[in-house]
Amino acid sequence: MKIKSSTVLRNDYNTISTLAHESQEPIYITKNGEGDIVLMSVDAFENREQVLQHRAAILEAEFSRLSGEPTYSVDEIRRKLKEKYDNA
Repeated sequence: MKIKSSTVLRNDYNTISTLAHESQEPIYITKNGEGDIVLMSVDAFENREQVLQHRAAILEAEFSRLSGEPTYSVDEIRRKLKEKYDNA
């Protein structure tokens, strides 16, 4: 975790920008000694969003499984896809 003051951000933006791109981690910016904002590179943010979307999809699938919706093995899916392909 990187922590920098708002003064560093204001006076030396390029250093903070470089740090965000190199570390690929959020940078916590403080104001008057208290947490204020979090900065991160666009790449790091997009990667984080993608991970969160994948987790949400996995949770949705798990909730469906737990609620009794049918599940299929890999072999069953392959067989169904082969049937569709053969019948196309």
